[in-house]
Amino acid sequence: MTNRVRRTMPILPISIVMQLTDLTARQIRYYEEHGLISPARTDGNKRMFSLNDVDVLFEIKDFLDQGLNIAGIKKMFELKNQPTNVMAEPKNLSDDELRRIFREEMMTGKLHDRHGLRQGDLSRFYH
Repeated sequence: MTNRVRRTMPILPISIVMQLTDLTARQIRYYEEHGLISPARTDGNKRMFSLNDVDVLFEIKDFLDQGLNIAGIKKMFELKNQPTNVMAEPKNLSDDELRRIFREEMMTGKLHDRHGLRQGDLSRFYH
């Protein structure tokens, strides 16, 4: 059994999770209602948490300590779960594509709003 499988197994009841995380049952249910965690359910409809669920609850606590509200925490989890290529700009622009983008930014005046964003790309033209 791999570590990944072990971490996703629902093995902890809510009472243990409350002790581990120092959260109340109401807080844990609230985070579940907002879709931040999804504990498994037994046949008797009791919540069973995995180690990954506990890690998420610790992350939520850290975000709350940093001053984020639930909406901010949801956004952080959305960003964290997005594929990296969706968040990043293309890294391998051709010279023609880079010149076109730079020209458009100069013409529209957006270049000054985004100072430094293309500096690394433009450095290839200055030897």
